[in-house]
Amino acid sequence: MTCINAAELQQRILSGQAINLLDVREAIEFHTYNIGGVNIPLSKLSGALPLPHLNQSDEIIVICKVGLRSKTAQSILMENGYLHTFNLEGGLLALQRLNKYPALP
Repeated sequence: MTCINAAELQQRILSGQAINLLDVREAIEFHTYNIGGVNIPLSKLSGALPLPHLNQSDEIIVICKVGLRSKTAQSILMENGYLHTFNLEGGLLALQRLNKYPALP
């Protein structure tokens, strides 16, 4: 599985690149704090496939709080033909540690 680290993601965000973020935290977590993207909780991901807003050939960066749920989600996506997926290592907490984003609640 392919990963992206927090510094690399931050650089891509700051440079203004178009990024397909898939946040797999629960809705309450997403509404409390997010960096954008689409929210489909891991618990609902399988039922949401195929993703109506993304093609299987699109690059997708999967995120969660610490990187565990997103790793599971990445596996589900790959099993369903989404081959250009990246898991954010360390999750949103890793971004927070870069001091560029506010603390997670």
